[in-house]
Amino acid sequence: MTESTRLTTQFSARATAQDVIDGVDLTGRRMIVTGGASGIGLETVRALARAGAEVTVATRDPARADDLVAEFPGPGPGTVRAVALDLADLDSVDAFVAAWTGPVHALIANAGIMALPHRELTPEGWELQLATNYLGHFALARGLHDNLRSAGSARVVVVSSGAQLRAGVDFDDPHFARRPYDPWTAYSQSKTADVLLAVGIARRWAADGITANALAPGVIRTNLQRHLGEDTLRSFGVTTDEAGNVTVPEHYKAPAQGAATTVLLAASPLVEGVTGRYFEDNQESEVVPGGPDPMTGVAEHSVDPDAADRLWEYAEHTLATRRA
Repeated sequence: MTESTRLTTQFSARATAQDVIDGVDLTGRRMIVTGGASGIGLETVRALARAGAEVTVATRDPARADDLVAEFPGPGPGTVRAVALDLADLDSVDAFVAAWTGPVHALIANAGIMALPHRELTPEGWELQLATNYLGHFALARGLHDNLRSAGSARVVVVSSGAQLRAGVDFDDPHFARRPYDPWTAYSQSKTADVLLAVGIARRWAADGITANALAPGVIRTNLQRHLGEDTLRSFGVTTDEAGNVTVPEHYKAPAQGAATTVLLAASPLVEGVTGRYFEDNQESEVVPGGPDPMTGVAEHSVDPDAADRLWEYAEHTLATRRA
C-alpha cells in the first residue's frame, strides 16, 4: 500500500464520534455493538443512535446498559436495547445468533479484555484474551453472516489496538501451552488476530456486500485497564491522588474521541466500499514492520493474507470440532 492510495479524511485525531457522523442519517439501520455498555463502546452507541440507528448493545450484563437504553426509549428512529452476550462463552454466542432475526447493517466488534495477569483458558482450551477478543467475535460474525448479507450493504468494524504492532499470532503455541505466559504478548497477539479477522472477512465476503475494517481507537482511560496494577498505570502516566481523582496525560483521548474512528468505519459515507484495511485517528494507517519501535501504523504481520487465512481456518476448525 503506497502513501498515495491510503484513505484520508478531514477529521483530526481529536474529532469526536459525533463530529464524524454529523449529517449522516442512519434511520432504518440495525447495528450491534459488543461491549457497548461502557467506555468507547457506550459513546459509539450514543453516536449511532443519535443518527437514527436501531442499536443493540451486546454485553455480559445488560443491566449495565439501563441508563443508556433509557436515553433512547423510542418509538421511532434512534433506539437502544441491551442483550446478553459473553464472547468467551461460545454457547452464549450461539444463543445470541439464534435469537437474532432480520438484517444487520453494521456489526461493531468493540468488546475486549486486556493484559490478564495470569493465563486463563476457555473450555475449548483457548487463552482467554485470544478467545474473547478474537474467537468470540469470529463466531459472532460468522453466525450473523446471512443477516449481514441480507442488509445489502453491511459493515463489520473490529476494534484492535496499537498493541498489534508488538506481536503476531504464534501459530505454534497461540495459547501459551509451552512458552511462558506474558500478559502483554497475549494481548498483542489477540489484537493482531482482530486485524486479521477484518482481513479474512474482506477476502471472503466482499461478493456478499459485506466490508470489514479494523482500527486502533487511541489511548483512553476506560474499564479496559481494570486488570492493570497501580505501578503499570503510573508507568503510562496515569496517577490517582488520595481523594481518588485520576489524572491522565494530555495525549489520552476522551471516550467520545476514542469512538470516532469506530463510528467513521461503521457509518460514514467516506469509507463506503473500503474493506480489509486498518485505521487510526480517523485516517487509514501505513503498513510498517512490526516490533518494539513503531508507535503508529499497522504491522505487516497484522494484514498478512496468509496469516488471515490460517487463523480463519484454525477458528473454523475449533468451532467444527466443538460441535462434533
